[in-house]
Amino acid sequence: MRGMGRIATETRFGRLGIVEDGEAITALVWGDVECDPDTPLQREAAAQLRAYDEGRLQQFDLPYRINGSEFQRRVCDAMFAIPFGETRTYGELAKELGYSAQAIGGGCGGNPIPIIIPCHRVLGANGRMVGFSGAGGVETKVALLRHEGAAGLLI
Repeated sequence: MRGMGRIATETRFGRLGIVEDGEAITALVWGDVECDPDTPLQREAAAQLRAYDEGRLQQFDLPYRINGSEFQRRVCDAMFAIPFGETRTYGELAKELGYSAQAIGGGCGGNPIPIIIPCHRVLGANGRMVGFSGAGGVETKVALLRHEGAAGLLI
């Protein structure tokens, strides 16, 4: 298995570090990240993130791996399935997966690959903006939803 490597790319949402370990994306981190030699997968992820940022990509096509519990993997897979420009509530995901809305909130908060796994598309009851696992918190979540034209409630 290949060791961990990371590269960074610039987007309107900040400088994003793409972490790969064993030929799957395992994390997306914000800020001034230390960059190791990149891989073809990281270069593809950076290209897809730039295409998303430029409005040319709506669905990421990248292998990812969640290093966590089966619950965390199920929550991340459910978030990954939410289409571009659409939102779900914690309660809707809770009914779909058979957990409490609070547990789903914790699972969303533990998402290690925000944007690619779109936890920003999950809202509180009645469309409330709560939490975001990436840098900038709710402000970044709102910016991502605006970028996608999601939720007419965002003016």
